[in-house]
Amino acid sequence: MADLYTTKQGDMWDAIALARMGSEMHMARLIEANPDHRETVVFSAGIELVIPKSEKQTETVLPPWK
Repeated sequence: MADLYTTKQGDMWDAIALARMGSEMHMARLIEANPDHRETVVFSAGIELVIPKSEKQTETVLPPWK
């Protein structure tokens, strides 16, 4: 089951990505998960957006001396 977020007046992609996904760097994934709204810049209130699950990092890359 996907997480959902209901927008507030004035929400923008980068702020939603930061608040719900931890970084503005996830904005592209957020837009991909909500293609019907990809051309929206500033949201009105009451729009439900799908928040994609964060990708789990399965392997930790450590320096050779660790």
